[in-house]
Amino acid sequence: FSRWSDAVSQLKDIRRQLQKELGQREVNLLQKGYFRAAVVVPLLEMHGEPTVLFQVRSSQMSWQPGDICFPGGRVQMDETPCQAARREMAEELGVDEDCLDLLGELPEVASPIGVWLHPYAGVLRDCRNLELQAEEVAEIFCIPLAELLAMTPEVGRMEMATKPMPGFPHHLLPEYSKEWRRRGEYDVYFYVWKERVIWGLTAQVLKNFLDVCRKAQA
Repeated sequence: FSRWSDAVSQLKDIRRQLQKELGQREVNLLQKGYFRAAVVVPLLEMHGEPTVLFQVRSSQMSWQPGDICFPGGRVQMDETPCQAARREMAEELGVDEDCLDLLGELPEVASPIGVWLHPYAGVLRDCRNLELQAEEVAEIFCIPLAELLAMTPEVGRMEMATKPMPGFPHHLLPEYSKEWRRRGEYDVYFYVWKERVIWGLTAQVLKNFLDVCRKAQA
């Protein structure tokens, strides 16, 4: 999508593709041990073309300070993931929740680090007077959707392993290894744009969103 008018004409196709992806997806994930979070991939118009908004986490954050992310956060007990995504977006960007026209839900991401992430895509209207939540958001920037669609992410591999902690009842399992045991590997994606590096969960969500956009264009 190189022009905003082209993107608008495709939004219904994107919405249908998101619904199709949701209908085909089967999630079999035990919630125990995971915390649920939700984010929004915000689309907005800049200079007549569709762009995607990103945030840079504040250096004061205890978890991943300075990393690039989408607006979002933890899902509270009294809300749905969609409600959490809207609330967190509104709080972090200083906008009204009604400014977001939701397109649909993207594939969920179950991270090996224990995050069960619910991503959504939507169009953000009236972004002229953003009031960033300084405690969490250092800055924002936008990348044209056309440039993102043209990118090929770099891919790295991470290895997972387990090791018994102090207090593990080895007397019950005398043959169980006391050292690290390799359990598996998974891909980590990296998108590089100018001096910015988008990686981790954010890059995985971005890749899934771009895949949906490509399917909608096909």
